[in-house]
Amino acid sequence: MSRTETINHLTLSGTLAALTTCILWGGNVVALKIGLQTFAPFWSAFWRMLAGIVVVAVWGWSQRIPLVPTRGERRLLAGLGFLFIVQISALNFGVHWTSPAYAVVLLNSHPVFANFVGHFFVPEDRLSWTRVLGLALAFGGICVVFLGRPDISLGARPILGNLMVTFSGFLLGARTVYTQRLVQTIDPVQPILWMMIFSLPVFLVAALSLEKPFLQPVSAEAVWAILFQGVVIAGFCFMVWTTLLKTISPGALSMFAFSTPIFGVLLSGLIYDEAITARLIFGVFAVTAGILIATGRRPGERVPVSVKEPAR
Repeated sequence: MSRTETINHLTLSGTLAALTTCILWGGNVVALKIGLQTFAPFWSAFWRMLAGIVVVAVWGWSQRIPLVPTRGERRLLAGLGFLFIVQISALNFGVHWTSPAYAVVLLNSHPVFANFVGHFFVPEDRLSWTRVLGLALAFGGICVVFLGRPDISLGARPILGNLMVTFSGFLLGARTVYTQRLVQTIDPVQPILWMMIFSLPVFLVAALSLEKPFLQPVSAEAVWAILFQGVVIAGFCFMVWTTLLKTISPGALSMFAFSTPIFGVLLSGLIYDEAITARLIFGVFAVTAGILIATGRRPGERVPVSVKEPAR
């Protein structure tokens, strides 16, 4: 079966699995914020990747997926690893300096940047005027959120934090385009696993050189937050999404991803009691509507399988 072939329609179980996965993704930034109260940004990235590597490697081994890349694939995976290191570093520092609700909207604007980057690097993915209109709407939402100032207790340096998270969203979009090209020839497990493996020693050296191991006494909440990011997001969500892609049309499945920022903002309001302002509401719906317009396809058009990357 080719990677661009439309497969089956959504079933009830598939719908529930996709929706649950997107709810969990919405909680990723909130969990990151919780963990950053105890673990500094590079230490947070190190522990998260360590947990993610174990889960993804065990799952890949259980599925009898070849995990060791060939000589020619190593250079491509190293390039992906470099993008990943910079993107996760920007994300962790950005979330450390701004609020989780603002961060989840800005990070999940990455399809805007993926469409923009894809226009220049993917010949079959040129921008149409309709897509440009959608990207402009989504970018307007990004700007509205970017200029917001959350409660000082949740974001000590909000403009800088928003800038870092937006930059991380741009890199995630570029990483998505890069990964999309890789998975045409190798199993999706390899890019996910090896970008974490390449990043692990870098994050460890940076953490040992620049940060204290703990910013405050370790709490159960901080440990659970790290495990949630590594085991649930990098492990469980990736496994579920990859399994769903085997039996469900990627175009239908990708529609659920647009709900992630909505769930993230709601979770931030619930856990951190963060005010859901008119600015945030407008930003969420402008970004979501713009992405829907920009990524929509005509009836009957084939949609390439997109790998939903867990390490966000």
